[in-house]
Amino acid sequence: MRRLPALLCLLFAATQAWGDATEPTADIEGARDPAWLQRYEGSFIVSHEQRGFDAVSFPASVLKRVPGQTDAYNNNVFRAEQQREVEGEYVRLLYVAPADRSPLEVMRNYLDLVEEGGGQVLWRCRDTDCGGDLNGNDHGGGNQGLIEQLYPQARRKDANFSNGWCTSGSTPREQHYSLATLPDGSGGERTLGIVTFQIGDRTYCDALHDRTAVLVVAVSPKARERKMVTVSSDDMAKALDADGRIALYGIQFDTNKSSLKPESVETIAQIAKLLQAQPVLKLDVVGHTDNVGEAAANLRLSQRRADAVVASLVEDHGIDEARLTSRGEGLGKPIADNATEDGRAKNRRVELVKR
Repeated sequence: MRRLPALLCLLFAATQAWGDATEPTADIEGARDPAWLQRYEGSFIVSHEQRGFDAVSFPASVLKRVPGQTDAYNNNVFRAEQQREVEGEYVRLLYVAPADRSPLEVMRNYLDLVEEGGGQVLWRCRDTDCGGDLNGNDHGGGNQGLIEQLYPQARRKDANFSNGWCTSGSTPREQHYSLATLPDGSGGERTLGIVTFQIGDRTYCDALHDRTAVLVVAVSPKARERKMVTVSSDDMAKALDADGRIALYGIQFDTNKSSLKPESVETIAQIAKLLQAQPVLKLDVVGHTDNVGEAAANLRLSQRRADAVVASLVEDHGIDEARLTSRGEGLGKPIADNATEDGRAKNRRVELVKR
């Protein structure tokens, strides 16, 4: 029998050392359930992420293809026409349930938890009836699926061949999804996206084959910490002189609305101060959105938001309307990757453009 070269032997040994997934017997280091969330008995956390403040668009209807859009992995983009968009304290937990438990059985237990806690189920679906492909979050050149709506590929941090990698990246054999709310005990409500699925075949993942996994993404009410320093009128002037434009993030709106939030007052006051200091300056006020939602709706929304800024400058600060032009660009001019929440946040902006 011919012997393998030493290098190939080393590579084979290294591959064996990386993989295979093992049956979990404890939560991964640093992972824990929120105090308000129960887990299915005998389950263990194999992947997790927590953020003090984040935004999530939970699918609330069937995923449909967005014509002409692909993600960073060359997958066709799918999005639900109806979404529940929420902001607050964010947690994502991925569990492996005990052997011989079906995705339906585990999901029913979570729905019992919602009902007993006074919550409400807003949307349910299963398998490809959810829209998109039945797949995990580690693929390219195909169609997006439900799991990666809640656990995007760009957010994956699981080590290759780990239990988390095996669980989230495999192609499910069966999938159930529920969108629900749950009272938080202080007058607000949490939003939960729950996916239970049967882990499919994947190399180095035999130990988890056919086990049921549970993906829970939850957002709890929490005010965003305001730590951004308001851009001063002097800084606006310098940017306009140097570049002819400046992007502002201190002008805030509620999701899908054009009414100004109270925290926008100081930034608009600084724009007014700039215009008062430069009586001949004329500006285009340009609204931009991310790519969540239909292009036509985003275009109209961005125009209304730009109009709202101009109206505040005219009505609240006495700026001559002839010096201002409002314009909406919608999602047409992104400056960051819309595949990530950080990128979408950068794309949601109001720009001042010097005329």
